[in-house]
Amino acid sequence: MKRFAWLVLVAFLLTTGFTSQESPEGPFPVRGIHFMVPQPDSVPAFVDFIKGPLRSSGVNTLILELNYSYRYESHPELASENALSQKQLQDIVAACRDSGINFIPMINLMGHQSWAETTFALLSKYPEFDETPGKYPNNKDIYCRSYCPQHPGLHKILFALIDELISVTDATDFHAGMDEVFLIGEDDCPRCRGQNRAQLLADEIKRIHAHLAEKKVRMWLWGDRLIDGETTGIGEWEASTNDTFAAIDMIPTDIVICDWHYEYSPPTAGMFALKGFPVVMSPWRKSDVALAHLEQMKHLRSASNKTLADRALGLVHTTWTSPENFMAAYSGDPSARESATESAECFKKLFKKLQ
Repeated sequence: MKRFAWLVLVAFLLTTGFTSQESPEGPFPVRGIHFMVPQPDSVPAFVDFIKGPLRSSGVNTLILELNYSYRYESHPELASENALSQKQLQDIVAACRDSGINFIPMINLMGHQSWAETTFALLSKYPEFDETPGKYPNNKDIYCRSYCPQHPGLHKILFALIDELISVTDATDFHAGMDEVFLIGEDDCPRCRGQNRAQLLADEIKRIHAHLAEKKVRMWLWGDRLIDGETTGIGEWEASTNDTFAAIDMIPTDIVICDWHYEYSPPTAGMFALKGFPVVMSPWRKSDVALAHLEQMKHLRSASNKTLADRALGLVHTTWTSPENFMAAYSGDPSARESATESAECFKKLFKKLQ
């Protein structure tokens, strides 16, 4: 009943005609885009794309999901084969700075430690950190591997990677990912088995947040694990059905939540705002969904009190393809992948409205 009451309140917030003269006016504080890492030889083209189309579109925030595609000096064993050099990363950062774009480095933490048959560097080099050690050969029958948040040797390495990215990029914000965490509190983990999954998630978020706060760096996070997938009907992908959602009441509320929804636009941004979080909404490749997100965020800013309106920061478009594919699609290359073309068109329509 308590969760249902929250949903009713969110629905009221988003449908009422109540207005406040104290609500903020002007453009959204965050007009962003999320990218995976370009190949090293594509960095010059990516730099030009930042200075050209992204800047002219009004983008003011760029999240770059680096993961293990950077040549870490602190842990060179974790760099992938085609990882960016320090100079290449700093060229991207400089292009953002010159274009008035806030650069936010990202490492997807906790979940997403594998994809298909490939286990990524952290668990390949340090298999003892795996939440399901020795299980699921070739990652069969799972979506993605997770690390164990309670392994005593884990955070020394993670924090070294985070600190290096912050230092190299002079970042004031850091995106910790943590979406689609399906393996958590598993019986196969000697430390996590039998423990409350929401508490495990919350504790990990708080550890990372505390480390970033010491450096005066603001934490960003995907929001899906904090939404009750059953009560809302949103389901297991864009929300949680494995009992992590209660973590929303256990974590610091200065974390920026990226509330991603790709098929339709549920009123979850209002829920996050009501819970005290600054929030952005994130579309992908459906223009009608992106524009519905935009209307939802505009309504939060125009039809709420100032406290809630100030938390509605804007939108971050996601691409979920290589920058090379997205740039090709943006330029109208007919050979670009369909999903990249859809995402590029969605971006254009959304940012035209934002302008």
